Amino acid sequence: MRYKLEIDTNIDHVLNDSSDDVVYEVDLERRNFLRNAALVGGLTIAPGVMLYQTAHAKPDDEPVTDKHRWGMLIDTNVCQEDCDACVTACNEEHGLWDLGRPKTDAQWIRKLNIKDKLTGHVTSLPMMCQHCEHPPCVDVCPTRASFKRADGIVLVNPHTCIGCRYCMMACPYKARSFIHEPLVDQLPHAPRGKGCVESCTLCVHKVDRGDNNTACAEACAKDGHQALLFGDLNDPNSEISKQLEKHGGVQIRADLNLNTGVRYSGL
Repeated sequence: MRYKLEIDTNIDHVLNDSSDDVVYEVDLERRNFLRNAALVGGLTIAPGVMLYQTAHAKPDDEPVTDKHRWGMLIDTNVCQEDCDACVTACNEEHGLWDLGRPKTDAQWIRKLNIKDKLTGHVTSLPMMCQHCEHPPCVDVCPTRASFKRADGIVLVNPHTCIGCRYCMMACPYKARSFIHEPLVDQLPHAPRGKGCVESCTLCVHKVDRGDNNTACAEACAKDGHQALLFGDLNDPNSEISKQLEKHGGVQIRADLNLNTGVRYSGL
């Protein structure tokens, strides 16, 4: 298992213990070595422990702003009915293990197949939290556990979620799951808890560390389908903005005026 170590490279002082007249001097050579190693990235400093270069990650103390609005464009013309690579990738990325309860196991993304009764044509599309600009789940949450970040990502704070499930009733996309069982083997970047509601986070941990992509979109591209395109809706030069301008995109339940961050083409 790999861990990211955060090393304070700004310690230029000397620690003094005046009571015992003992002086602990910082090993400047070792400190400078670690600083330079951090810039190179990928240095092994102990078995199984890696020091990563994080220059492109968002610093923890840097606030999220509305400069970006993250979203996704899903091309149903190339989404394959028998493919669930996006679902598998999401489950693995966030530790959504199969607990043997198909009706209650967490599903942050699921595949829907829509059949035209007249023609018999089947359209397959992934469904997840639509990351609305005006999310109903946030409106009904009594503890403000459901919230929307300035960059458009809708999240649930498991520390303040009381499991009332009002948000599940308010969501028109059935995009949220409730955790019934105690959980084990959780992943540090995807904290979960019994009695909480959860849903797609647009891989917020990957966004904040500078990947600017989601596990589902990466898996779809790896399979060669290219049905999922993640990007910045506020950037006119982003690929997602260019594709929306060129081909357009529709919202599921556009009549609700939620201005979803997830759009579909081919519907």
